[in-house]
Amino acid sequence: MKCEHCTRKECSKKTKTEDQENVSADAPSLAQENGEKCDTSKHKVLVVSVCPQSLPYFAAKFNLSVTDASRRLCGFLKSLGVHYVFDTTIAADFSILESQKEFVRRYRQHSEEERTLPMLTSACPGWVRYAERVLGRPITAHLCTAKSPQQVMGSLVKDYFARQQNLSPEKIFHVIVAPCYDKKLEALQESLPPALHGSRGADCVLTSGEIAQIMEQGDLSVRDAAVDTLFGDLKEDKVTRHDGASSDGHLAHIFRHAAKELFNEDVEEVTYRALRNKDFQEVTLEKNGEVVLRFAAAYGFRNIQNMILKLKKGKFPFHFVEVLACAGGCLNGRGQAQTPDGHADKALLRQMEGIYADIPVRRPESSAHVQELYQEWLEGINSPKAREVLHTTYQSQEHGAHSLDIKW
Repeated sequence: MKCEHCTRKECSKKTKTEDQENVSADAPSLAQENGEKCDTSKHKVLVVSVCPQSLPYFAAKFNLSVTDASRRLCGFLKSLGVHYVFDTTIAADFSILESQKEFVRRYRQHSEEERTLPMLTSACPGWVRYAERVLGRPITAHLCTAKSPQQVMGSLVKDYFARQQNLSPEKIFHVIVAPCYDKKLEALQESLPPALHGSRGADCVLTSGEIAQIMEQGDLSVRDAAVDTLFGDLKEDKVTRHDGASSDGHLAHIFRHAAKELFNEDVEEVTYRALRNKDFQEVTLEKNGEVVLRFAAAYGFRNIQNMILKLKKGKFPFHFVEVLACAGGCLNGRGQAQTPDGHADKALLRQMEGIYADIPVRRPESSAHVQELYQEWLEGINSPKAREVLHTTYQSQEHGAHSLDIKW
């Protein structure tokens, strides 16, 4: 991003009339004519971080492989003046790893006197906002305190990456590309971490659909480019995801970790069983004929409402629930794969689901970069700084509003 004077000069070029076609492109701007100089101190480094659930949309829409779609998107963004394009998968690594540790702690602490379970995921801003604003303290106490991938990515870019580039956080303008509109609210409502000196982790959120519109109006014949990493000149050599059918995969990764940590059981394949519908499923672990872990995935507000009713009645048998506001999960976010009349494009969604399923799965524990960042950036895995940067608290009413009669 540039200062006002640079922008004014470019605007004057773009708005030339046909009679001005022969005017030199180097003609002085109004600011220069008035003796004003370009203020380079106001220039910003423009960074875009792309959610992995957005890539299948671009691949399906433009008939590309997911790798080619990633490179095409990156090349297009850089043709617009973006300096760095990152993948938020590394931020989801941190979110999942911290959630894993928190679940094991809650499981061991849970008792009739201290009911720390079930643990409810906190990666979906639509669900978290609903819990804070409507349901109140009885439910927010069960929310996982690990920050969402978007919040973690904000700290990675504005704190770690800024330091690597010798920049102050306010010198970076950070844009998130995401599959849903609720991410915009998350960016606005995010608390300002002390390390960012009053700067928001995400300055702007654009949905995948909004980016696709810009691409369709622009030049798609741009040169493809590899996605950047937070580590110098190293580039992302392939697209990876976490083990979730349409999400960041908190359920599957936390289930495997808990099975090993609590019961010394190695789980390779996580088997889902549909309950009320395809958006409410359960996963269980049995040992000696007894169910010792019972996890659930609840997607869409109808399933969430049913979950809350049972939870308040004390008839909720699950230890953990992956909660997402969008029916169908993050791939089905309303910021992508929509028809012109605002309905889900089911044919495109089916194509996206197949593309997403074919992306190689990466377990968070396998990332050497994440382990390096824990030491170099966060001063250790369980350090006070890790707790400050990777965890949050929730604002909620002491007593939630009477909202269970709402028809979603």
